[in-house]
Parts: sequence; C-alpha cells; structure tokens
Amino acid sequence: MASRIEHRAEYSHGVSEVFRAETSEEALTARLAEIGGKNSALLSHSADDDGARFTLRQGIEAEKLPQIVRKLQPGDLYVDREHTFTRSGNGYTGTARATVSGMPGEITARTELRPRGDGAVVETRGEVKVKIPLVGGKLESFVAGELTKLLAREARFSREWLGRAAR
Repeated sequence: MASRIEHRAEYSHGVSEVFRAETSEEALTARLAEIGGKNSALLSHSADDDGARFTLRQGIEAEKLPQIVRKLQPGDLYVDREHTFTRSGNGYTGTARATVSGMPGEITARTELRPRGDGAVVETRGEVKVKIPLVGGKLESFVAGELTKLLAREARFSREWLGRAAR
C-alpha cells in the first residue's frame, strides 16, 4: 500500500517566471543552500524554455530522523530527486522520481505548472512506496508527510525568489 503526496502552490507571477524559479541552476543552488540539508548538491542540470532536467541530493541528519528510521538505517540519509519538465501547451508537465539511501522503495510524482488568472499554479501528486514488511506503511506515512512539508518550504522559497527578482 502506498501513501499519497499532494501539494498545490499558487503564484502571482506568470508561468515562465515560476518555471525559471523552480528549474534554473541559480535558483536550485540557492534553494539547496537554504533548505537542502546536510551535504545537499545539484548533481546534474540542463534547462531551456522548452523544459528542464535536473537531479538534486538532499541530506537528512540522523538526529532529525524518527527512531524507527534510525533503527533501519543508522547514520544520515540522502534523498536523490530526478526531475524532468516538458513544455505542455501554456505550461509544463513534470515527473519526479526519488530514492532514499538505504531504503527499499520509491517515490514518484507528477507535476503540472499552468496559468491561473494573472499568475500560475503548481500541482504535485505522487506516492511513496516502502518495501519493508511490517513497518513499511509507517515509513510511507512519515516520508509522505515530510515530503509535503518540503514541497511547501520549496514553494515558499520560490515565492521569495520571485519577489527578490521583481525588485
């Protein structure tokens, strides 16, 4: 059984500006520096107006993990996230796949960036699957909750990034 991820972020800026705030090398590097965690890095990146492809690594320090996770995987965890965005009509569609070091399973998501009124909206839907008998469901729920919080922090960062760029 998988745990669902759902997140929606609205922006007062247009699709092109939001796309750059979400996918440009400069914005991603700044976002990782601010909220990426220990040993975070932009592992690969390519982007133009038609789309983007990048891989992020984010670190989670062991002391910030729940006990059940520390029992299964001692030490820090690393989450590698592969993102792809492709132009689709007036917006972009994207896919993401993430893996967590030492955890059997996968995280997948689909993202839509589209116009909404004078601004734009980003909607992400996905799921977390952890393939560990007896405790997998608890881990899925924990990871899904943490990912939803992370998506909210990333959206807040993008809004701030767009606000700084407008000045």
